[in-house]
Amino acid sequence: MTAPPIWQRLLAAAAYLLPWSDAIPFGRSLFGLWPALQWLSAPALPVALLQQVVPFGSFVLFLVLFLAVVRNSRVPYLIRFSVLQAILLDIVLVLLSLVFSVLLAPLGAGFALRTLSNTVFLGALLLVLFGVIESLRGKEADIPTVSEAVRMQLY
Repeated sequence: MTAPPIWQRLLAAAAYLLPWSDAIPFGRSLFGLWPALQWLSAPALPVALLQQVVPFGSFVLFLVLFLAVVRNSRVPYLIRFSVLQAILLDIVLVLLSLVFSVLLAPLGAGFALRTLSNTVFLGALLLVLFGVIESLRGKEADIPTVSEAVRMQLY
C-alpha cells in the first residue's frame, strides 16, 4: 500500500492542534517551573486565537470540522480519521477542564490539583505527539478505545 501524499499527511497532523489548544491551560504550573516549555504552546496559538476571536469559536470550529471534513466522504480517509480522533480527544479535554473548574477549583491550587493538571497536560502532549507522528508517517494513530470509536463512526 502506498503512503498518502504529503499534503494529506500534513492536514491529518494539523488536526491534532485542536486538542492541543485545549490542553495548554493544564500545563500552567509546568510553564511556571520551566518557562522554556511555553514554546510548546506556539503551534496551538492560531487555533486558540480563532476560538477566542470568533463568537462561539470552539463550537463553530467543531461543527465545521465535523460536517465539512468527517462527514464528507470525498475527503481522504486519513484526514477524516485524524480529525475525528482529534475531536474526540478535544471533547475529553473540555470535559476534564469543566471538572477541574467546577469540582476541583474550590479546593484551591494545591499540590494534588497541580499534579492532576500536569498529568493531563503530559498525557495530552504524548497523545498529540503520537497522533502527529503517525499522521506524518501516513498511518492511523491507534489510540485504544478512541480509535475504535472513530472507526465505528467512519465505516
